[in-house]
Amino acid sequence: MKKSKSLLLMIAIVLVIGTVLAGCGGNKNNSGTNAAATTAPEGSTNTGTTGDEKLAADQTLRVNLTAEPPTFNPAQAQDSQANTVLKTMYEGLTRMNDETGQAEPGIAEKWDISADGLVYTFHLRDAQWSNGDPVEAADFVRAWKIVLDPNTDPTAPYAYQLYYLKNGEEYYTKKVADFNEVGVKAVDAKTLEVTLKAPTPYFLGLLSFYTYYPVHKSVEGNAKWATSKDTMITNGAFTLTEWTTGQSLQVSKNDKYWDAASIKLAKIDFSLVNSGATELLSYKNGELDRAGAPHGEIPQEQVPIVQKELPNEFQRKGIASTYYYEFNITEKPFNNVKIRKALAMTVNRQSLIDNVAQGGQLPAFGFVPPGIAGADGEFRTAVKDDYFKEDIEGAKALLKEGLAEEGLTELPPIELSYNTSEGHKKIALAVADMWKQALGITVNTVNQEWAVFIDNRQNLNYQIARAGWVADYNDPMTFLDMWVTGGGNNDTGYANPEYDKLINEAKTSSDLAKRQELFAQAEKMIIQDDMILIPFYYYTNNSLTKEYLKGVTLDFSGAIDFTRAYLLEH
Repeated sequence: MKKSKSLLLMIAIVLVIGTVLAGCGGNKNNSGTNAAATTAPEGSTNTGTTGDEKLAADQTLRVNLTAEPPTFNPAQAQDSQANTVLKTMYEGLTRMNDETGQAEPGIAEKWDISADGLVYTFHLRDAQWSNGDPVEAADFVRAWKIVLDPNTDPTAPYAYQLYYLKNGEEYYTKKVADFNEVGVKAVDAKTLEVTLKAPTPYFLGLLSFYTYYPVHKSVEGNAKWATSKDTMITNGAFTLTEWTTGQSLQVSKNDKYWDAASIKLAKIDFSLVNSGATELLSYKNGELDRAGAPHGEIPQEQVPIVQKELPNEFQRKGIASTYYYEFNITEKPFNNVKIRKALAMTVNRQSLIDNVAQGGQLPAFGFVPPGIAGADGEFRTAVKDDYFKEDIEGAKALLKEGLAEEGLTELPPIELSYNTSEGHKKIALAVADMWKQALGITVNTVNQEWAVFIDNRQNLNYQIARAGWVADYNDPMTFLDMWVTGGGNNDTGYANPEYDKLINEAKTSSDLAKRQELFAQAEKMIIQDDMILIPFYYYTNNSLTKEYLKGVTLDFSGAIDFTRAYLLEH
């Protein structure tokens, strides 16, 4: 999900979060392009109120999370719920400017980039942890070592996002034993030197992603530091002050934050309710200031109603995210690509959108969504997502062939897993009915609590499972490198050396046209050739925001930032 920004070699890159394990646009920032000793511009400061606006006396923001974040450890996070809260508590070297779509100074107040684009020297500002300790370069080295440490238990799902570092992958795969050989070094307390394996168009954007957040020295020797508010020392705008498991979270303003003067909110109260109907009722009753995606849920059948009832509060935004089902291709009969294709071809996407999802989504026949930058404009404009078609008769023929290859005369009952959500349940039931009507297949739908669901997916303890992917930065790589062999977010068991080769070539190429062609080949491989997943639709973000709530920002992927929000008198 889950979900920052600067470019090298003329690619627009904007960080989001993570993953949905859950704004469209291709803004281009050419600052720092192949520049020796290029210095980042100073970041703009959000001043909060303007004109005749008057702040409310009580600056407590109230929102809902549909699931409790599985972790508050940046090295272990991988979903949009964790991203929403972690973004209030931590800050990386850069942070995202949602208006410009560019990386701006975070903990690093400026940086230099070598002429060959390989060495970044970050100069840290005078910032403090919530306990008053200075934020130092060593805090980033420590955090990145934890992510790449192959002995971390469990291993970091986003470890591959640090493979851009020189010897990052080699350290994780134990080909290099000494972390000092990895391309990150604390030159002194306020200077961090990072050496990349190859020029990376979106590296500055990646640095605002939670996997790159620093961690305080107190985490050393305490594997459970992220399980209690009392042992979480943070460097962001807020600190975790209350946590009642399964019920609520509260973060409060961190007065030690370097830009505390820009923070207007005193607290953010997060309720933990996985009922969209309850969330909407709470919003209408004035108990919540914001409802809906990405942190909450508006019941799908209520979306067109509230759009009419509350036109000044309803917001819809196209986002660079994809809703899909994925197969455990290591388990029979889903090891057979013809059976997988038959299931993909019998889903009526427009009917699903019009009658179930009801959020103005776009039918998906590929994996990379609109809004992601390509060689010239959007990737999806240049590379059409026409890898397959909905075709019930063709699906029946493929299913028959696939079953024969597996020595079966019919497909046994299959299990479709989804995480607790009214919306996911309705989609699962609708898709199960489509498969039943078209192919005569019996589908058992299984609802699982979020943390259990994620664990089962990661351990291939499923047959078919729902999924969603939110861009982590504005480049096709964020959707395609997750399917490499052994990838931390590759929950399908897919292992294709040819696919790995395409992704590795794209990572090391500075030729934009060549990268786009490599991405197109890779996407074709996972959709048309191997069909390891079934794309359903490209997301829209539907939400309700009280008119007195200002300063909440959404980036192109739909990731939300509450840190500069504020409440007006009402």
